[in-house]
Amino acid sequence: MDLTEKSRRVPEKILLGPGPTPVEGRILRAMAEPTLGHLDRDFVAIMDETRDLLRMVFQTGNDLTVAMSGTGSAGMETACVNMIERGDKAIICSHGVFGSRMQDVAGRCGAEVVEVNAPMGRPIDPGDVERAVKANPDAKFLGIVHAETSTGVLQPLDEIANLAHMAGMFMIVDAVTSLGGMEVPVDRLGLDMVYSGSQKCLGCPPGLAPVTVGPRAVEHIKGRKTKVQSWYLDLTMIMRYWGQERFYHHTAPVNMIYGLNEGLRVIAEEGLEARFARHRKNAESLWAGLEALGLELLVEPAYRLPSLTSVRMPVGVDEAVVRGRLMEEYSIEVGSGLGDLKGKIIRIGLMGSGSSRKNVVLLLSALGAVLSGEGFANDVGAAIEEALAVIDG
Repeated sequence: MDLTEKSRRVPEKILLGPGPTPVEGRILRAMAEPTLGHLDRDFVAIMDETRDLLRMVFQTGNDLTVAMSGTGSAGMETACVNMIERGDKAIICSHGVFGSRMQDVAGRCGAEVVEVNAPMGRPIDPGDVERAVKANPDAKFLGIVHAETSTGVLQPLDEIANLAHMAGMFMIVDAVTSLGGMEVPVDRLGLDMVYSGSQKCLGCPPGLAPVTVGPRAVEHIKGRKTKVQSWYLDLTMIMRYWGQERFYHHTAPVNMIYGLNEGLRVIAEEGLEARFARHRKNAESLWAGLEALGLELLVEPAYRLPSLTSVRMPVGVDEAVVRGRLMEEYSIEVGSGLGDLKGKIIRIGLMGSGSSRKNVVLLLSALGAVLSGEGFANDVGAAIEEALAVIDG
């Protein structure tokens, strides 16, 4: 293989799937800044600022708020391995693929898992949670996905968090597809451990998992009877690296932290409320346009995520062909269905800088043209009019 003939050039594509999402140039440029040592005082200053910015986006005052090395699934593992000891009972809710993954991970940590499930496309029923809590008063934890990436369901948390705390249970929440795009009510609801990923609404490349831990959960972790089963994800050591002690644990992904820092600066400059409103408005515009195309959305309006929309494919239309043509003809990436929804839906993400008026119009135009070519008649012009009426209304 002759690598001297030409340099590699990665083609530009429009990422409108479930993640990763578009990354602004200023974030990529930040990641190209000189690499520093992970204990260098200048890098430590960047870590401190990143921690403060993470508290801002989590809307929390939690001292233990860090960026774990790894993707969103590392955040899930961090929550489970630190909070669970073998033999603990945990109520874990699933209304999609990632809730089921949490059940799996908790079981691998030695927990006795009590499952509370809902069909894909529907949220968890608080009544089912209440019955599980009453039947298992010895459970220590309740885990749930706030924003289910496999379906686009937004799970209401207020009532369920109250049930968990009234029973004295810790609340563990997956906010991978909500953090940075909508309120994640960490302090408002007293959520004990919440994790996310850098590659969704935070608008950064994949590779970091922001985690925030409430004071009660910190004391629980410090009081464990056994060591955390994962050395790499052990918060009892990592909190010493991110804290004043700067105890060496592992070599931090320095340039990834630069990128996260810059992405969080972007969010701070826009302002949380403005950012949440932008994600919501663009999502509502997309929903109106998709329905004007004659398409059915998977999730009821009250439970739709502003960052991710699942669209049922019309009878006789192959979703894999639709996704393939969107990529080949328009360089647009959208996601396929997972689990029980494989082959039935496409998933459209509007996250971070990808949540824009331009991308709504572009996606509707391209999708309408592709569907028309696959024999599904639609009026693209009317769909765009409906979408713009929402954005400009």
